Amino acid sequence: MKEGYRRCCGMDVHKDSIVICVLPAVGEAGKAIRKTYGSFRNDLIRLRVWLRQLRVNEIAMESTGVYWRPLWNVLEDQGFRLLLVNPVQVKALQGRKSDGRDAQRIAEFLQDGRLDASFVPPPEIRQLRVLLRHRIALLEQRNELHNQIRDLFETASLKLSSVVTDLMGVTGRGIIEALIRGEDSPEILSWKVRGRLRKKEKLVKESLKGYFSEFHRSMLESLYRHHQFLTAEIKLFEQRVAQQMIPYAADIERLVTIPGVDQLVAWHLIAELGADVTVFPDADHCASWAGLVPGENESAGQQKSTRCRKGNRTLRRVLTQAAWAASHCKQGYLRAFFHRVKARRGWAKAIVATAHKILLIAYHLLRHQQPYRDPGDDYFDRLNPARTAKRLIHRLEALGIQVQIPATPYIALKDLSG
Repeated sequence: MKEGYRRCCGMDVHKDSIVICVLPAVGEAGKAIRKTYGSFRNDLIRLRVWLRQLRVNEIAMESTGVYWRPLWNVLEDQGFRLLLVNPVQVKALQGRKSDGRDAQRIAEFLQDGRLDASFVPPPEIRQLRVLLRHRIALLEQRNELHNQIRDLFETASLKLSSVVTDLMGVTGRGIIEALIRGEDSPEILSWKVRGRLRKKEKLVKESLKGYFSEFHRSMLESLYRHHQFLTAEIKLFEQRVAQQMIPYAADIERLVTIPGVDQLVAWHLIAELGADVTVFPDADHCASWAGLVPGENESAGQQKSTRCRKGNRTLRRVLTQAAWAASHCKQGYLRAFFHRVKARRGWAKAIVATAHKILLIAYHLLRHQQPYRDPGDDYFDRLNPARTAKRLIHRLEALGIQVQIPATPYIALKDLSG
């Protein structure tokens, strides 16, 4: 195939069918060719052979649910330049939509260079994504069961959740298992109290006086058994992920040096971004893809909204949790950054801004293969020492304390700020 040769193909992907439109090669005359294939594996292989016969080398398709994945699996690593595009970019005008037209529009946009490729990680990273996202789904199911057990206790007038912080902790599990076995005496159940809760043993005894019937016992047994099953499944998936994360041990070791980022957060960063972050031109593009940058909605010079655009929901969720953890550190740059933004913009925006900052740091660590070096919690004070001194003097004077500073040190501070 000669250098500079381009023949573009657009695909409109559905659950049971795929409509293809192949344009003539760039610089050659001819008509667009349309064809429809099924979505079974043998149909996709025939489609691939047909594309090779037509000497197609560039293919674009919409990101339609999960229906693009079988097609991508067949065409990946077969010499085609594949683009997965956001459906918003190729949306048809109302009244001028059909499957054939959609496929041709995608092909024409691809040929004209008007499409932005979505990030599709390599197969091993996609598998890690599935494992970790399923773990999140299991955690959500387990949390729902935890709430159902708590509500069941309330219907039986057992107020244990008002005394025990974690209903499924060591004390809570011991009491639940005793209730399932048929024990309903508050005095005996209170013996299951462990740790610091021993100080509240009498209060626990009072909270266990209720109307716990056989119906409640059977429901509790079913819910608790399901809760234990999900706990075992979560541990199993964590073991599988840990095994597959062995090749990325060095990257994970670097990521956990960031305050607020533990092993699980590092796993999610690897699974969502991949180990090779050079697929993003820079850190800002990576943050935009994750949905952690202010949106742009301006008209007639007036900014209407700065709400963050939609992005990778899993990554955004994990990073906001990491930001919350970083904000509770005793010291460090990220803690100082959080409180600095919180003072001006509020708690919610400070969390998102800190999550954005963690993502930028993680991007640079993965790209440059370096550990995190904390600038220190006094970083912003050192940026402008004169302003910091002025602010602190103002606060002291507001308390009624008169402060006098010799001229020379103040000049030194002013010089440092320059």
